[in-house]
Amino acid sequence: MRRNIVHSGADALIYEIRQIVAVAKKLEALGVQITYENIGDPIQKGEKVAPWMKKIVSDLILQDGSWAYTATQGYEKTRKFLAAKVNERGGAQISSDDLLFFNGLGDAVAKIFGFMRREARVLGPSPAYSTLSSAEAAHSGYEHLTYNLLPERGWMPDLEDLENKVKYNDSITGILMINPDNPTGAVYGKDVMRKIVGIAEKYDLMVICDETYAHINYSETGTIHLSEVIGDKVCGIALRSISKEFPWPGGRCGWLEIFNKEKDPVFARYIKSLLDAKMLEVCSTALPQMAIPEVYSHPEFIPHLKFRNEKFRKKAQSAVKYFDGLKGVRVVEPKGAFYLTVAFDEGTLKGNMSLPIRNSDAENFIRPLLEKCANDRRFVYYLLASTGICVVPLTSFCTDRHGFRVTLLEEDEEKFHWIYSTLRSSIEEYVRSA
Repeated sequence: MRRNIVHSGADALIYEIRQIVAVAKKLEALGVQITYENIGDPIQKGEKVAPWMKKIVSDLILQDGSWAYTATQGYEKTRKFLAAKVNERGGAQISSDDLLFFNGLGDAVAKIFGFMRREARVLGPSPAYSTLSSAEAAHSGYEHLTYNLLPERGWMPDLEDLENKVKYNDSITGILMINPDNPTGAVYGKDVMRKIVGIAEKYDLMVICDETYAHINYSETGTIHLSEVIGDKVCGIALRSISKEFPWPGGRCGWLEIFNKEKDPVFARYIKSLLDAKMLEVCSTALPQMAIPEVYSHPEFIPHLKFRNEKFRKKAQSAVKYFDGLKGVRVVEPKGAFYLTVAFDEGTLKGNMSLPIRNSDAENFIRPLLEKCANDRRFVYYLLASTGICVVPLTSFCTDRHGFRVTLLEEDEEKFHWIYSTLRSSIEEYVRSA
C-alpha cells in the first residue's frame, strides 16, 4: 500500500492463552486427544450454572426491556445498585455516575489504553495477564513496563522494584495490580495494597486494579477491594466482571468503578473520553446488566460464592501436593482465582530435553515449532503433543521466568488427578531426558 496502515503496537497484540489453541486443534486433527487447561472458562470445564440463576435470566428474557438499549453508561438500576454495594464497604464513596459498563473487560481494557495519550505509560505486574500487558504495549508501541512479582514471597509485588521503576521513569502515569492475581493466584492483603496506593500518591499517579476474581478468594485475608484502600486523594479505576464469579463468561459483561475523578481535572477529562467513546457504540448488552442486581440479591448467591471458594481452595491444596518434593520447580499454593503457576528454577530447562511422542504425525508437526522458542514454550509443546494437556507457557505472561499456567477447573475428580499426576511425571521425564 502507498502508506503503512499497521499500528506501531500491532506486534504486541499477543494472547497466547487462545493462540495455543490453534496448535492444539491441529494436533487434535492428527489424532491427539486434547485436554484444554489453557483458559479460565468454568462452564467449558464442566461447572453447571445454578438453576436459580438460569431462572433469573430466563425471566428477564421474557421482559421486552431486556431487548432494548440501556443508557450509555449502563443500566441505571444496576449502576445504582452496584454503587451502593461499593459504598457499603465504608471506603471511597461513589455514585451511579462513577460506573461504566462494557461488553466484557476485554472491551474495557481496549478503551482504557486506546484512549490514553500514547506517551503515558502504566506499570503492571510480571507475570502479567496477557490482555492487560498486550493492550498497554500496543497503545504505547513499546514493550510493556513491569514490576516483579516474587515467587519466593508467595508472588507478592517487589515494592522496591515498583517504586524505583516509578521514580526513575516519569512517563509512568499509573500502576496496575491484579487482585486476586492471574496467573499466579496470589491475593494481596490490605497492607500491600495500601503501600501501592501510597506510592501512587507520592508520585501523583492513578491506580488501576483488576478485580475480576474479587469474589473467587479463598485466602485468610479475604477480599480487599480498591475502594477500601484508595482513600480520597488518589484517582483510581477498579475493573469488575461477572464472567468468572457467576460464572457467565459468554455474557461479556464488565464494568469500571471510578474513584476520586473530581480530584484531578486531567483524570476527569480522561474518564469523560471513555464515556464519549462508549457513546459511539450506544451501549453495552442489556440482559447481563439487568441480571446483576437480581443475582447479587438472591438468597442463594452468598452460599453459591462460599461453595465455589471452598471447592477451589480444596483444588488448589490438592494440586500443589502433586509437586511436593519435585526438584527444579517452585509451586506456590493459590489463594484466589482458579489457576496454578508452576515456575521452573533457573537453569532447569534445557534446549535438548524432550518427551516421547507416540503419534508420528503429531511429532512431525510439532518439531518445526520447537526451533528458536523459549525453553518453557518448548516444554509446553512437547507436553501438548505427548499427553494432549494444553497449558500456557509462563513467558507468555510478560516475564522472563520459565514455567506454565494450568487451571484448577476440571470438575471430574478422576480427570483432575490424571491431569496433575501427568504434569508431574512429564516434568520428571522431561528433565531426565537431558
